[in-house]
Amino acid sequence: MAPDMTHLTLAAAEALVADAIVRGDADPAVAASVARALVAAEAAGQSGHGFRRVTTYAAQARAGKVDGHARPIAARPAPGVVTIDAADGFAYPALDLAVSLLPDIARAQGVALAGIRRSHHAGVMGLTVERFAEMGLVALMVANAPGAMAPWGGRTPLYGTNPIAFAAPLGEGLDPLVIDLSLSKVARGKVMEARQKGETLPEGWAFDKEGAPTTDPEAALAGTMVPTGDSKGAALALMVEMLAAGVTGSQFAYEASSLFDAKGPPVGLGHLLIVLDPRAVGGPAAVGRMAELATRVADEPGARLPGRRGQGARRAAIDGGIEVDEAVLAAIAAI
Repeated sequence: MAPDMTHLTLAAAEALVADAIVRGDADPAVAASVARALVAAEAAGQSGHGFRRVTTYAAQARAGKVDGHARPIAARPAPGVVTIDAADGFAYPALDLAVSLLPDIARAQGVALAGIRRSHHAGVMGLTVERFAEMGLVALMVANAPGAMAPWGGRTPLYGTNPIAFAAPLGEGLDPLVIDLSLSKVARGKVMEARQKGETLPEGWAFDKEGAPTTDPEAALAGTMVPTGDSKGAALALMVEMLAAGVTGSQFAYEASSLFDAKGPPVGLGHLLIVLDPRAVGGPAAVGRMAELATRVADEPGARLPGRRGQGARRAAIDGGIEVDEAVLAAIAAI
């Protein structure tokens, strides 16, 4: 263990984060939901969505940019549809509510959909969809984010980095397949992490506000991210804006305030979840067919299944805990 790192069990890490969020100004039950999500992200190796978010979350709760006492409210406007108002609170209680409601609907009807509005940072969405796959269901999730990416050829950040996540069960005794990707070349949280560490960015990640390539994280945060796949990634980001914000009645990326500071009004972001029972669509063999393809991918020399690295890291963290940067812990202690 590096000398500037501190070792924590997952239980200790969750207690530490929950206490910090409460001190920011949040209900203990809400803070516990946030802490579970952030520590799971840290354990999966996604530090940009883990402990490094705690001080900003707490500051936003204290400023009222996010309501740390809000409880999500669900409605059922159609048999297969749930709408969830996150009430300008953290996303994680709303996502927990979706995970509690959608499986029964999907099993009864074959498919279920949840639209979440007036929400906040969706975090590592692979962790959310994986929860459905562990129950034998297929899940697809999209979420928008504050403006960070321009239409291809443009300079105005009309789109967020707008992640897409997918998970599918592969049968008894096998970890689900989990795909989680940002539609920018890298997640914007990695830029924030580089700024916090005083590091430069690799080339090809970002443009400055004039549209020129940059390796300066400050210039990148003031500018736009490079979309993955160039024009194709920008088109997919537009699709996510339509589904996550347009359909749910949430703020578009260009209307949302930043997730990286405590200034301005609530971000008001949107998320859309589609969950289906594969057996209702493809019969008893459906899960086996998905497992067959996943096995072929895993057996290909040099290839690996998406999500396996994070799953392995989380499994190791359950037994051995995690290491956290002492500078990050000091910032949390100072809240």
